Amino acid sequence: MKPGDELPPLRIPITRTLIVAGAVASRDYQDVHHDAELAREKGSPDIFMNILTTNGLVGRYITDHFGTRAVLRRVAIRLGAPNHPGDTMVLTGTITEVDGDTASVRVVGANGLGNHVTGTVTVEVTR
Repeated sequence: MKPGDELPPLRIPITRTLIVAGAVASRDYQDVHHDAELAREKGSPDIFMNILTTNGLVGRYITDHFGTRAVLRRVAIRLGAPNHPGDTMVLTGTITEVDGDTASVRVVGANGLGNHVTGTVTVEVTR
């Protein structure tokens, strides 16, 4: 691994089930994550994914690439465009720096509306 290396993209279909299951698993019971009618009343066209589900998907992306010896040391993400059912999020990553067994990876997750998530993940690949 070296700076400039790109991770292969990961395409994640955004389903209603993924959004609701992620919200329930993270104990986020806000109606905008499971009730389409109430989400529309609050100005959203449909339910949308919560940040904890996004955080988990970013972590999965990194550990899927670096393998079972990968340990996430820091995940710093920011949400942008919402993930709605029926869209696809494509995660991409670029290694920005390497220090021994530790790498920083710039991650972007884009959907049909723009960038859903941007951030940096620090991962250690233990020997």
